[in-house]
Amino acid sequence: MRSFAWLAVLLPVVGFALPAHALDDAKARQVMAGAVDGYIRPAYKAFHEQATAMADVTAKFCAAPSDDGLKAVKVSFAETVARWGRIEFLREGPVMQENRFERILFYPDRKSTGLKQVRALIAKPDETVTDAASLKTRSVAIQGLGAYEFLFFGDYPEGIVGEKDNFRCRYALAIAKNVETIAGEVQDAWDAPDGIASHWKNPSADNPIYRDSKEATSAIIGTAVHGIEMVRDQRIENFYKNRDSKVSPKLAVYWRSGLTMTALAANVQGLDEFWKAANMGVLLAEGTQSLADSAGFDLHAAEGALAKMEQPTAERLADETYLDKLDFVGFNLKDAVVRIDGDVGSAIGLAAGFSFADGD
Repeated sequence: MRSFAWLAVLLPVVGFALPAHALDDAKARQVMAGAVDGYIRPAYKAFHEQATAMADVTAKFCAAPSDDGLKAVKVSFAETVARWGRIEFLREGPVMQENRFERILFYPDRKSTGLKQVRALIAKPDETVTDAASLKTRSVAIQGLGAYEFLFFGDYPEGIVGEKDNFRCRYALAIAKNVETIAGEVQDAWDAPDGIASHWKNPSADNPIYRDSKEATSAIIGTAVHGIEMVRDQRIENFYKNRDSKVSPKLAVYWRSGLTMTALAANVQGLDEFWKAANMGVLLAEGTQSLADSAGFDLHAAEGALAKMEQPTAERLADETYLDKLDFVGFNLKDAVVRIDGDVGSAIGLAAGFSFADGD
């Protein structure tokens, strides 16, 4: 992996401006259907199913705490983190309503709001947070995966293996049920016959989201670009920016449970699968379809590297070999943005000067 560090220096990240290809409306609808039915809806369904499984495992553990039960909870939590990670980049639609996104995961938490509030609840138990219906009305920082992680992996985690149905465990169960409910609401919204899925797949003048195929397919590009930037800017750069900056391993998402790389690999895997399901190559002129594949190659390479990396501890972040791997991931994410935003975006006819990467 070390050899890729110098490649990032010697090979500039450049896109290839191509003449815009006339957008085929039928193919654009095919792209939208692929994104929705081939990835988004199945991914939300899988997340809901896993959230339900985590709630069930947590309930069983709280009723009869044991070491084996605790192991089962931790395995289920790791899978829930991964399932959420695969759809976390999609900051559109029902998940962004009613604070659902933040209620699932409040991160980054730059002021440690969630940490302070959860610790306060443990120190002085408040029974209202042990009921999922009541919990949903409280601070977003105490009702999602970050709070659940702290209860099982934070200060004095052995406290959760005490007497059955103790406060800490009942609070964790309420969180699990809350996440399950939110996941179900989002899945139902995407599965509704005349809901957001139909709006995505059928752009028209009276569509409340996309007026035409160009807007719709441009949104696929925007979703992918902003998703990649989320991984780079809000996840990786939260603990490692570059060789000259201070490293902050305890600012990494899920650092307490050691699931940082599980989450990051899932983020990029989800982006890769979303991009493949959309199949933007069908919109490109003959002989240029490989531009879409190039972005997929970058994402696949980044995912593969992340999946093999261990938790970013202070020791590892002082290791040149480990940093080479992070730089390799960063290089591929940056290149994927250029391929998607510059090459594919230009080829399907975005207006000159428009750049998703710049947030315009």
